[in-house]
Amino acid sequence: MGWWVDHVVPRLTDAGLSTPEISTLRRETCARLAGRVLEVGFGSGLNLPHLPGAVTGVAAVEPSDLGWSRSAHRRETAPIPVERVGLDGQSIDLPDSSVDAALVTFSLCTIPVPDRALRELRRVVRPGGRLHFLEHGLAPDAGVARWQGRLNGLQGRVCGGCQLDRDVPALVGDAGFELLELDQRYLPGPRVGRPWTYGYRGVAG
Repeated sequence: MGWWVDHVVPRLTDAGLSTPEISTLRRETCARLAGRVLEVGFGSGLNLPHLPGAVTGVAAVEPSDLGWSRSAHRRETAPIPVERVGLDGQSIDLPDSSVDAALVTFSLCTIPVPDRALRELRRVVRPGGRLHFLEHGLAPDAGVARWQGRLNGLQGRVCGGCQLDRDVPALVGDAGFELLELDQRYLPGPRVGRPWTYGYRGVAG
């Protein structure tokens, strides 16, 4: 599974999360970011084109070397500097209150201990700064949620540890953030895909 996770999953993720629908959600999630932004789960840099002009730089946490290498063109052509500052969102090598905002998209599902990562974000973001997030997770419909639980084992093995049923708003709140905005709904698509398509887009401070 090491070869699959290292060489295949980043490519699948890049393709599956670069659709026009997802790109629109990325743009909405990145709106109003400003200053130096810490992005956990930088991947291949799919959020870079959607960062507003007020962003002055990105401190990127990305565990996948392939994902990082696939972001090279986006980084080189970005109008702002992008620095890789770590591999693990659960332990970020940055001082307290050293960034203006944080961004995490489609990454809390794969972090082994997501509450630890969110507490790190809380530590690193300056007072008054914001966390912007776009994630998939626990569906409100009991039948869909049951299927999410049943599929978690297979999903984790195939998709690099991804878990389908994480309650993202609860995790964000438990880490000490206050939810300021939250939009949650199924993404467009057939009902059979609902275990994978319940999404959360929000801002917390």
